[in-house]
Amino acid sequence: MQLAMIGLGRMGGNMSERLMRDGHKMVVFDRSPEAVQKYVGLGAMGAASPAEVVSKLSAPRVVWIMVPAGKPVDDTIAALLPGLQKGDVIIDGGNSNFHDSMRRADDLAPKGIHFVDSGTSGGIWGLENGYCLMIGASPEAFKLCEPIFKSLAPEDGYGHMGPPGSGHYVKMIHNGVEYGMLQAYAEGYEILHASKNFKLDLHQIAKVWNHGSVVRSWINELAEIAFQRDANLDQLKGYVEDSGEGRWTVQEAIDLDVPAPVITLSLLTRLRSRQADSFGGKVIAALRNEFGGHAVKKA
Repeated sequence: MQLAMIGLGRMGGNMSERLMRDGHKMVVFDRSPEAVQKYVGLGAMGAASPAEVVSKLSAPRVVWIMVPAGKPVDDTIAALLPGLQKGDVIIDGGNSNFHDSMRRADDLAPKGIHFVDSGTSGGIWGLENGYCLMIGASPEAFKLCEPIFKSLAPEDGYGHMGPPGSGHYVKMIHNGVEYGMLQAYAEGYEILHASKNFKLDLHQIAKVWNHGSVVRSWINELAEIAFQRDANLDQLKGYVEDSGEGRWTVQEAIDLDVPAPVITLSLLTRLRSRQADSFGGKVIAALRNEFGGHAVKKA
């Protein structure tokens, strides 16, 4: 079927390519003309603006947005609206807050425009392996767009979670779980790396764990690749960003009175990773020195 992709970054570009490989006709737009030309070269039809995107689509129009969460999504929707009609569909495949997705669906409903939120997981490997899609939509919009989901996902890799907002809600919790998993692997490998009794090959350990172990996973397969590339990760700084979903998951847990200590602590550990020298750590060192005469290290 025909659809448009707005945002041709690491995710949107690869998703466009995967869709074209499966026979879909793509109209593409990005703020970078070079990115547009890349996918025009692969068979897409380029557009110079969101308005031009709409003009090149046949009804019912389907526009997939892959831009950063927040204002960029609202701005993109506002730019599309003048050309859209009743029965058209906007899909937000980024990591938007589910509250925003519910609001956008409510705003578009009186105009007869469907809003679909697709929580999308798969990263840069999705082009070849497919994307896991957690979809919030009306039954009508889901049915209309299902050929797109089938092309993007591996077998059994997509599902209708419920009404608009539910897709991004499930993806938010998915990413909270991811935070905890990453932290557990990080702590385990750090202990192995710090061993005073053994000089351990982390690449070998990751490879062994990926064959039959109860802790095998795709994340650990990526650890195997990372340790093969750089055995001690010397080329990296231990600075870990977060894109918001972990924070939203922790807030949702608090709002629902659900204890989520692992996810919460994994989020706080990411914040600590951004401090070259923690002031809180200095306070603790100073107080231990004051009440117990414990040794301190001078800056």
